[in-house]
Amino acid sequence: MIRMEDWKLLLIDQDNEARQALSAFLEDAGYGVLTVADGESGIELCGEGSFQIIITEIDLPGIDGIEVLKFIKKTYPSTEVIVTSAYNEVEKTLKSFRLDAADFITKPIKDDALMAALERAKKRYNIQRKLQNYTDFLEERWMDTSEALAKIFNFQERLIESSIDGIIGCDYDRKIIIFNHSMEQMLDYSKDTVCGKMFFYQLFSSQEWEKFQNQLYSEELGGEDKLFLSESTLISKKGEKIPVRLSAQVLLQGKEEIGLVAFFRDLRKVKRLKQQFLDQANYLHQDKMTSLGKLAASVVHELNNPLTGILNYIRLMIKILGRDSLSAEQIHKFQRYLDLVGSEVSRCSDIVSNLLAFSRKPKLEFSEVDPNALLEKSLLLCNYKLTLQNIKIRTNLYPKIPKVFGDFNELQQCFLNLIFNAADAMEDGGSLTLESYFFPNKGLIEIKVTDTGRGISREDLSRVFDPFFSTKKEGKGLGLGLSVVSAIIDRHQGTISAESTVGKGTIFTITLPVKGKVN
Repeated sequence: MIRMEDWKLLLIDQDNEARQALSAFLEDAGYGVLTVADGESGIELCGEGSFQIIITEIDLPGIDGIEVLKFIKKTYPSTEVIVTSAYNEVEKTLKSFRLDAADFITKPIKDDALMAALERAKKRYNIQRKLQNYTDFLEERWMDTSEALAKIFNFQERLIESSIDGIIGCDYDRKIIIFNHSMEQMLDYSKDTVCGKMFFYQLFSSQEWEKFQNQLYSEELGGEDKLFLSESTLISKKGEKIPVRLSAQVLLQGKEEIGLVAFFRDLRKVKRLKQQFLDQANYLHQDKMTSLGKLAASVVHELNNPLTGILNYIRLMIKILGRDSLSAEQIHKFQRYLDLVGSEVSRCSDIVSNLLAFSRKPKLEFSEVDPNALLEKSLLLCNYKLTLQNIKIRTNLYPKIPKVFGDFNELQQCFLNLIFNAADAMEDGGSLTLESYFFPNKGLIEIKVTDTGRGISREDLSRVFDPFFSTKKEGKGLGLGLSVVSAIIDRHQGTISAESTVGKGTIFTITLPVKGKVN
């Protein structure tokens, strides 16, 4: 085992302050730490020093963290790599795990999450090093017969059984002679059922077995007689298809093939993670369509009013044109009418553009967002609905408020949800207040949505952000709105809280970091 003071870490992060803070924390924890700001320097430093663990940010200038991970795993396969990112992106997370990252941490990095990731990486490093030593040992010595191979594996049974990954060892004929505890859990076979009785190919479909054979003896993934990080599917005892990532090594004595060892990582958890993200995306879209339905009638009326005015002005001008030549006063009226028509057309265009932008299902795109403009456009879409319900609108917006870094469409969905919730709570009319504030010392903006509705009980207030929880009557909502709002605000590294008094109203408060303050 490596002593604590002998663990050497390389930290690659382009944020100077974050890099210094993280380095100080790791050194205080007893690690030897070197730091660089870009991927190219990190790769160059790997050739000069022997690092057991590398922590790299994905979004690096020049060579990004994924390319660093790929290089490290190809050149120094025993080195463990922990990947960090400011965004919890499914594709990058999955790609990191496919390239055998030890862990993926979302920034800002929490101390307990980092220490847990380091412990897992150290355990993987020690196990992989022992397994590699053991594999080398098997290749170089004690290879006279498959019986000797089995005895040596049994000698190291405790080491193999403690492995996080599944391990299978086969003799020359591909008969399974080692089947560790992780494989038993993965495939529901007992060791006694498999060892000495089943062949390796029986765990694959015919198509996957052929693919495995072709990859093992080609030089595409790891070199000839080696297979490195290939995705495949195993068949469990119950016939279930288990997605796995596997690495394999043909065991040789001289030039003679005497066996095979293979390592498996169960990918079901990763697949479930991906499905959870897809489900969340579907919830977001479903909630957006609900909001869109609520907006439809409001937008129709919002468009009808200016269009009616435009039509009346046009008819009036046609009527005037049907008379004799225009007087100077009539020309002046025409100019005023045309200005009004242009203003109303522009208003219609703004309403339609805002509605179209909201209705699309775009990719998540973070950019600079003006919080006040966001609130004003949200009010523009539901102004008629609020007026129809006799709800007075009040705004108190901080002048020249700084911009935040986020996705405009998702943030608008949040505020429309809060406005609709407020309207539902004031069926007999009331007052809706939107406020924005800026706290320079904290680098935060704050937005409050206040209504004078029926309020929420103390018991229900603690659950309002839970999925499918609703205080509305049956058939009036799915209970997704506030859970969606909470998920979006969390993704923007902000917070949301609620205060309420039954019979007096509710205040929802959102805080978001200003642009340049997101770690």
